[in-house]
Amino acid sequence: MIPFSVLDLSPVTQGSTAADALRNTLDLARHAEDWGFKRFWLAEHHNMTGIASAATSVVIGYVAGGTKRIRVGSGGVMLPNHAPLIIAEQFGTLETLYPGRIDLGLGRAPGTDMLTARALRRDLAASADTFPQDVVELKSYFEPTEPGQLIQAVPGAGLKVPIWLLGSSLFSAQLAAMLGMPFAFASHFAPDALLQALDIYRERFKPSESLERPYAMACVNVFAADTDVEAQRLFTSVQQQFIRLRRGTPGQLPPPVDDIDSVASPLDRASADHALKYSIIGAPDTVQQGLAAFIRLTGVDELMVTGMVYDHAARLRSFELTAQAHQRLAEAEAAQPA
Repeated sequence: MIPFSVLDLSPVTQGSTAADALRNTLDLARHAEDWGFKRFWLAEHHNMTGIASAATSVVIGYVAGGTKRIRVGSGGVMLPNHAPLIIAEQFGTLETLYPGRIDLGLGRAPGTDMLTARALRRDLAASADTFPQDVVELKSYFEPTEPGQLIQAVPGAGLKVPIWLLGSSLFSAQLAAMLGMPFAFASHFAPDALLQALDIYRERFKPSESLERPYAMACVNVFAADTDVEAQRLFTSVQQQFIRLRRGTPGQLPPPVDDIDSVASPLDRASADHALKYSIIGAPDTVQQGLAAFIRLTGVDELMVTGMVYDHAARLRSFELTAQAHQRLAEAEAAQPA
């Protein structure tokens, strides 16, 4: 059975603070480690009052320092917002502090609105256009230094931090294939190009020094509870949040409601349902079947799960049930004839 990993956006729920969100993130990471998840990734978003992981490398250090074994990384760092050398130094430092446990996932989008992107003091048009060159430059900083090399990442040089390319369209799939890098697709909010992107990545993949064959991961929303009804209710928080984002009024993660149609128009509901197409919602058996179906559909080498659940105890329970479903799938696979 393929490994499962976690994507956490450090959700700030209504009535709570960023400090609460970050403490909950560490608590979830510690549980994820105990439950056997392989990675715990955090995402860079700016000027969003419902997400506390804007300073992504800082939060990665906090989580890595509070856990023992699980790999911790970015899903992802939005490279157009940063100079490649800065990211190499940050993640070189993290790898030095927590050797063998740090991942660097890179995205091409700014992770925010255009006004905030300008406040990040990067030339967005130029940064997007130079993304492939920036990726190559960043990779070079983790290679051993050459004699006479004038610029190096300290720490960072020679550490070979694993770098992933993340995407929600076909661009990063093509680039990851060309550079021989692992690839992760954001199907938890951008479902349309998932299968085509995976096909392109696999078909065009060129082996590299760091990766001999394609390695693809996809992310899916999972809302697991003891009953299908309760799981569907938990899901209404992210539905509301997505609808508000599309309306241009993002905010903190709202509490669930009994009936999403009571707070959303049919058009809003249709838009949210489309974006959240790859969501597995239900009781343990429902979740297990949904996970197995998604793995069959995509053939991914690793599955990343996420779930923006309002109540922290319910969020922990959702990931625990997901881990249990993973174990049952592994046992079923092991029982099959060779």
